[in-house]
Amino acid sequence: MTRAVIIVDMLRGFLEEGHPLYCGDRARRILPEVSRVLREEQESGSLIVFACDSHAENDPEFSQFPAHCIKGTIEAEVIPELASFVGKVTEKCHFSAFQDTTLDVTLRAAGVDTLVVCGVCTDICVMHTVADAKRLGYDVEIPPSCVASFDDRKHWFALDHMQNVLGARVEARVALPATREWTIPDDWLSGDTADVYFLRTVEILKKEGINPIVTMEVFARHNGILCGVDQVKELLRQVLPAEESELWSLDEGQAFHRKEVVLRISAPYQSFGVFETCYLGILAHCSGWATAARECIEAARGLPVLSFGARHVHPSVVATMEYSALVGGCYGCASTAGARLVGTTPVGTIPHALIIIMGSTADATLAFDREMPPGVPRIALVDTFEDEVRESVAVAKAMERRLNAVRLDTPSERGRVTAELVKEVRAWLDLEGYGEVKIAVSGGLDPERIRYFLNEAAPVDTFAVGSYIADARPLDFTADLHEVDGRPIAKRGRMPGVTPNPRLKRVPLD
Repeated sequence: MTRAVIIVDMLRGFLEEGHPLYCGDRARRILPEVSRVLREEQESGSLIVFACDSHAENDPEFSQFPAHCIKGTIEAEVIPELASFVGKVTEKCHFSAFQDTTLDVTLRAAGVDTLVVCGVCTDICVMHTVADAKRLGYDVEIPPSCVASFDDRKHWFALDHMQNVLGARVEARVALPATREWTIPDDWLSGDTADVYFLRTVEILKKEGINPIVTMEVFARHNGILCGVDQVKELLRQVLPAEESELWSLDEGQAFHRKEVVLRISAPYQSFGVFETCYLGILAHCSGWATAARECIEAARGLPVLSFGARHVHPSVVATMEYSALVGGCYGCASTAGARLVGTTPVGTIPHALIIIMGSTADATLAFDREMPPGVPRIALVDTFEDEVRESVAVAKAMERRLNAVRLDTPSERGRVTAELVKEVRAWLDLEGYGEVKIAVSGGLDPERIRYFLNEAAPVDTFAVGSYIADARPLDFTADLHEVDGRPIAKRGRMPGVTPNPRLKRVPLD
């Protein structure tokens, strides 16, 4: 698979104020994400193509839109924030980057079969480019946080159309936590956390002198996101005899289907039989949390989702829960333990307690700004004492351009956060000249509630989800024997012999 990134109309005429088709602050806010995608794709060797409006002075399009991005003018230049990326340039004078251009020839010559499309406007040039790309047989990915438009409703319509009608993949680019060394607790290895009948089974087999090489397969009864398997691999590496064993699995963070084999162990039974309780429990809880997180990610259509659920679980599993949420696609987590486990820094705002103690939201935010290191985002909670709009503007003014975002967390007693409230806060921040201040929403969020905000075109920048992820039910994983000393066998209701799954990968044991 050879990839190319098509950057559509990320030009000064669309992304800098003062030009007739300036797309607004929402479009400018995609610049960091577009830069990140370009860096990642460039490092992996993807071709980069800038598809740029380059109109003649009498272009027929100007009967529909104001004159813009005329060839040779400053408007037709790539925005400076992206100009450092080296790529080919395709000049266009139609909505689609393929119409009357050599783009298809350029891509075919490079052997490209997969396109990542970013830019503006989602419902105009991006959508028409994607339509032609699909017609020409390309596989197309669209990171939703890397496209924008003048009109939020048309933006969301276009994303839905490109995914469900044109067949493009509209999905957030999930950055999995870095691979880490897992520590396996002594009480796991001793069998103290196992169902006692496994301990007794291994004891009986040892005394009877029976230790066949068996094949155990693990599957779930529902679709989901696999999580915890890296920890399971480390557990099994410590107990399986490498010379007599094979271990196969799907990858951490990989989606799986109902009854698909996600893990296969072939080894002497006595070496791992005690640990069935352990590895099933790891996969059940971690995959449950990761699957709930992914449901929120998909509902958010590329907007960042934060895991704020530490208060909903026992402190002994906070780190594991938040690791799982990040595997599922969350952008960040709230606890230090969770952040440490995944090699990142925790994210958070200001609690109501600090605001109440200090007597005002502005005073609390200013104190936060004075005392916290520069790298910590300045995000104000704005629903404690006054109307959310009034508090948002007051804090923005007090912070004098140092405020990164406001968080709306209106309690149910006051009607919860609504789409209209978000729109009103956005409108007043923009009116007062604080268009750079983002809006985060929290408070009882789940996929349905996230979709509500987006379907109502509420200008939310970040969703913070707590109980929906933290309270997710564990997925029901089952382990079954399918071979004993090479002989196909299974209990009633299961098929004897190894279940084929070409997606499984061999796991090194040494």
